[in-house]
Amino acid sequence: MMSWNSFSQNVTDNQIQLTKPIARLVIKDLIQFDGLSQEVETMQIILTETNNKLIAQGNLNANLKTQVANYKKIIEQKDQQFSTQEELNKRLQQDLKKQKLRTKLMGGAGIAIAIGAAVLIN
Repeated sequence: MMSWNSFSQNVTDNQIQLTKPIARLVIKDLIQFDGLSQEVETMQIILTETNNKLIAQGNLNANLKTQVANYKKIIEQKDQQFSTQEELNKRLQQDLKKQKLRTKLMGGAGIAIAIGAAVLIN
């Protein structure tokens, strides 16, 4: 196997001297980076809150659609009940007319029988 030459640094307190214009640019970049980091964090919080609101609105929309579907079913059932009630009402009206006619015929037949009996008795 081959061995690698390693590099070791014993002194860790090396200092780099920057000139004033470069130091100002470095400080400006560091401040700008800190501001951008905070801006990114704020944008992530806003994005998370917006996503949560979107999910909540989606759930609300789904619930409203379910309610509308339920109301439509209720309306359809009520319409069916009304049509059934109208049909039953028509049948009852017809049966009532038939019953009145029968009653009139029976009343007329009773009078005719009474007159016929009176004629036969005399």
